Amino acid sequence: ISMVDVGSKNITRRVAIVRGAVEMNAHTLGLLKEHALPKGDVLVTAQVAGIMAAKRTSELIPLCHPVPLSFVDVRFEIQDEPPAVLIESEARTSDRTGVEMEAIIAAQVAAATIYDMCKAVQRDMRIDGIHLLYKEGGKSGVYEAEE
Repeated sequence: ISMVDVGSKNITRRVAIVRGAVEMNAHTLGLLKEHALPKGDVLVTAQVAGIMAAKRTSELIPLCHPVPLSFVDVRFEIQDEPPAVLIESEARTSDRTGVEMEAIIAAQVAAATIYDMCKAVQRDMRIDGIHLLYKEGGKSGVYEAEE
């Protein structure tokens, strides 16, 4: 194995957006919306966890470069049918390598945090569909997933 040498690449603005979901039953989603789950505010906790995780991506993924992040956000949308919390994470930098991994890790950790915060009332939730939605920057240019 080896870490890719990015030293000769140009510094460019780089953006990555990732989407995913945590599927749950209507009862659990109702408790989440009412802030009535035992551990507290699920979405605030998951947002902070996702942002923190993005900042530590290179410590988790063995060959991932440490990237100076200029922006990270984790956003949520409540979906009633089928019941789910939709997750969108975004990472930005100006560097020699992209931020896809940072956005992926942010979404995955946010999803795992939602699971952790809700597991007292439901254990059969599903984390699903984590995928790169959009990427820009670098010599490969723009990538947009077909939805």
